[in-house]
Amino acid sequence: MTFPNQLSIIRIILSPVFLFMYFSGDKLVKQLSLLVFFVAVLTDWYDGWHARKFKSVTRTGIFLDPLADKILTSFAFILFFIEGIMPSWMMLVIVIRDIVITVLRSYNEYTGKTLKTSYIAKVKTFVQMTYIFLILFLLVLITFDIGYSLKVVINNFLDSNTNYYLMLLVTLLTFYTGISYFFEKKTQKNV
Repeated sequence: MTFPNQLSIIRIILSPVFLFMYFSGDKLVKQLSLLVFFVAVLTDWYDGWHARKFKSVTRTGIFLDPLADKILTSFAFILFFIEGIMPSWMMLVIVIRDIVITVLRSYNEYTGKTLKTSYIAKVKTFVQMTYIFLILFLLVLITFDIGYSLKVVINNFLDSNTNYYLMLLVTLLTFYTGISYFFEKKTQKNV
């Protein structure tokens, strides 16, 4: 197994570890869960960089990398739902879309067709990850001794219409990129 594929496997393993640590009940472990999430995200960047630089892109990696990404982000959105920050319908739209598109893309790759990631899909990933980091940072920040007033401000933001509309933006963008997948021009067979 190539090094980038090993990093994808590590990302898959870190996803439930991150969620378990967050809900462990121990304040320090919860705080460290943000670091675990960040390390998992770094493996995503590094495995892609390594695979391209050393020309070690494999069929297994083409399947594993996006699967690991979707597992990681899905665990974060599930966390938001459990915390009562994200409505179930938004979480389900994002998680189901990501699973369906990952399976379809993987099937296309398996059959020798490559579908380039669209610009809007890259924007979606950036928006998703930015939102996830923002919310995770705030959730972990309130576990520190930051003062009552700041905790109230953070909790008010998490329960605010602003946060709801940010979640809605993430959800609609994710849904749109899922629908647009079916209308994108398929590329030729791999050589």
